Amino acid sequence: MKSSKSKKVNRAWLHDHLTDPYVKLAQKEGYRARAAYKLKEIDETLKLVKPGQVVVDLGAAPGAWSQYLRRKLGTTGTIIALDLLDFEPVDGVTFLQGDFREDEVTASLEAELAGRPVDLVVSDMAPNLSGIPASDAARISHLVELAVEFATRHLRPEGALVCKVFHGSGYSQLVALFKQHFRVVKPIKPKASRDRSAETFVVGMGLKARRSE
Repeated sequence: MKSSKSKKVNRAWLHDHLTDPYVKLAQKEGYRARAAYKLKEIDETLKLVKPGQVVVDLGAAPGAWSQYLRRKLGTTGTIIALDLLDFEPVDGVTFLQGDFREDEVTASLEAELAGRPVDLVVSDMAPNLSGIPASDAARISHLVELAVEFATRHLRPEGALVCKVFHGSGYSQLVALFKQHFRVVKPIKPKASRDRSAETFVVGMGLKARRSE
């Protein structure tokens, strides 16, 4: 049986969810999740999404970010989405199912790109959390590091990476990692991110020139 405490937590979450203006807006505008408005605010602040771009959406399920990207790009550009979980197809979006941490999955994503440079990488990836802070911080950092590594290999020189991170252990090191690779780095906490959530987003724009070995 669930404890009275967990029932209270569930009731509080349900109340917040049902009264959340972004949940209502997502239902009204046909987005699969309120998360669409996080990317929308980041994009409107920094003007990242432009017609004709090649965009990679990591951690794409349930598909709200891909929906936003496709609406913003219209009939132009290419969107390749990847997630461990399946999701209902989004018109005009190529979806690959797999674990981004596995080399063969990354290879299939690269094969889909077929050598095309990428304009924008967006990552809403988050690991399953254990509740053990040190372990969770390491899992989060690993996913961000993989996204940065992928972006530095495939982005155009003026391209951008948007990554979900969490305040806490390892946060400052991840911002430093972005600064190591990008000319402009901006942390953003969109209004659609719940106040009590530790999540924020780090945006890197314009790759720094690689030093020759």
